Amino acid sequence: MAVRGPSRSTSFWSIAVLLVLVLAASGVPSPLYRVYQERFGFSDGVLTTVFGIYVFALLAALLVVGGLSDHVGRRPVLAGALVVQAGAMLLFLFADGVGWLLAARIVQGLATGAMTGALGAALLDFQRSDRPLGALVNSASPGLGLSLGAAGAALLVQFVPAPTDWVFGVLTGIFLLSAAGMLLLPESSPRTPGALASLRPQVHVPRPQRPEFLVVLPCLAATWALGGLYASLGPSLVAGVFGVDDHLVGGLLILALNGTGLVGSLSMRGAAPERAMVLGVVVFAVGVAGTVGALFSGSLALFFVAAVVSGFGFGSAFLGAMATVTRGVAPGDRAALLSSVFVVSYLMFSIPAIAAGLAAGEIGLERTAEIYGAVVILLALSAATSLRWRSRRGAEPTRPALEDSRPVAA
Repeated sequence: MAVRGPSRSTSFWSIAVLLVLVLAASGVPSPLYRVYQERFGFSDGVLTTVFGIYVFALLAALLVVGGLSDHVGRRPVLAGALVVQAGAMLLFLFADGVGWLLAARIVQGLATGAMTGALGAALLDFQRSDRPLGALVNSASPGLGLSLGAAGAALLVQFVPAPTDWVFGVLTGIFLLSAAGMLLLPESSPRTPGALASLRPQVHVPRPQRPEFLVVLPCLAATWALGGLYASLGPSLVAGVFGVDDHLVGGLLILALNGTGLVGSLSMRGAAPERAMVLGVVVFAVGVAGTVGALFSGSLALFFVAAVVSGFGFGSAFLGAMATVTRGVAPGDRAALLSSVFVVSYLMFSIPAIAAGLAAGEIGLERTAEIYGAVVILLALSAATSLRWRSRRGAEPTRPALEDSRPVAA
């Protein structure tokens, strides 16, 4: 159905808040991993497995139902996934062993994956034609959401006697209320045939967007691989390498990376997409080099500064990537395209981090992080090189500024 007047703006920001909330919930467990590790007595390898299984569940949902809302509408997909998300919070609330944590992360991953494409597509549906903010919000939300979730959980761990009860009890109620609130929003996507066929696991990139999709792949791989390392083993690095056994400091490290990602996205919103990507990955590579230097020197201050620099580059690069790949996408392809982007992103968010957790048991956490950082730097520089090479060959026409991009109207 059509969306008119103030309801479009209200709906847009309602979806934006919900997206940030969902991503915040996904970031909440990061500062709590060490709490659970101390409580249940498991290794770094098990820790990264608990972290990674969430991503695999999320990927499975993206592949199966990522494009479903293009056919049945955004509201039913989002409402159902929010109820499942509330169930995941209950599993965390009553967790008394590793098995419960694995189950909670699987259910949370399925719910988040089911919502990711639909939420991103709804932002493009509801954005005003004279103020297209969909790409900006889609790129800035991960940094903002993960920062709020990680920092909030870290504060509760530090100052509240039963942090897991508070966090997951409150989130259960919020997600149930959000599911009911979906009924108040207008439907933004028409029903189209092919719902059953869309459930066949696939990565669908519309043909017009395929060249841009290939261009942004190295950028997505480099930035999200570092994000996975920080989210899974960042607090452990603070404790094991720098000797700071403080849950709040570990949470602030994740905030340093993801919070400045938001700043990077906002500060580059007026730049052309390719410029934002190239500048972003170069700044990102400099930040990761600082991370490796901090590990060699044992400087916690440098480690935090490097996280801030890397985060800024992450935000800028991801904004450029999202603006590039979503430009001109048809309404009926939006959820499927965004799901494909996040399939790649979350694969790089999880698999390298799991490998790092396993390697840490063999060669040590510090050495593992140094090697990991060096590989990410090479990947980031290759992304910048390929983007500049493509530009010089004239393979991509000049783009307008990000704030002037005009996706196809819903």
